[in-house]
Amino acid sequence: MHAALYVSKTGLSAQDKQLTTVANNLANASTIGFKRDTAVFEDLLYQIQRQPGADSTADTQLPTGLQLGTGVRVVATQKQFTEGSLQVTDQALDVAVDGRGFLQILQPSGEIAYTRDGQFHLNRDGQLVNAGGLLLEPNITIPEGANNVTIGTDGVVSASIPGNPTPQNIGNIDLVDFINPAGLQAIGSNLFVQTGSSGDPINGAPGQNGMGQLMQGMLENSNVDIVQEMVNMITTQRAYEMNSKVVSTADQMLQFITQNV
Repeated sequence: MHAALYVSKTGLSAQDKQLTTVANNLANASTIGFKRDTAVFEDLLYQIQRQPGADSTADTQLPTGLQLGTGVRVVATQKQFTEGSLQVTDQALDVAVDGRGFLQILQPSGEIAYTRDGQFHLNRDGQLVNAGGLLLEPNITIPEGANNVTIGTDGVVSASIPGNPTPQNIGNIDLVDFINPAGLQAIGSNLFVQTGSSGDPINGAPGQNGMGQLMQGMLENSNVDIVQEMVNMITTQRAYEMNSKVVSTADQMLQFITQNV
């Protein structure tokens, strides 16, 4: 009974982490470029009281043995990098990645972060920046007075300059991909950074070598499925209630022993 209390305690803790994961997904259902998390559960060590396959007699073996589990834990949360739906914004500086790849953002430390959020703005110097004011890498500067900014599916950025009838090429937007995107570390602000698990960044032009294309005037929505997350939340709630019931039942059994033995 004491063992059941500890096992159910691990279940309560694991379901609490699962609910936190679901809550974060739902909270970011409207976050541009957000990728949902899933909790990965793992059973804990077993108490082997009778070894499977051990000799029960000189000529026979135990078919299963006796193994008592000690509970569960959440060993990881994994990002699901499935694509979200694309929404049309008709804003010239909005860009969505249709396919694989990440946009690059230059952090104040000089390190590169990666994002699927292509909602860009201009700073006072005419440079493309994200909502936090961080520069797009490689940097794109829109000349003063330029209009009709065009971002091609291949990442070529051009703009019309007053007095010049021919649109001018003002830069290129490159994409980066990873062998294991799920290994990236989320640091908030819709940004990820490289880790040893993600592998090294693979640079490429949009639309080439498996990279996605850039879609101007569009943004990628969160890939959170609200209905699925609601189902997950209900399932988590029921599992939490069942683990709570185990605690209550074990307590009643202990109470019966102390009062009647």
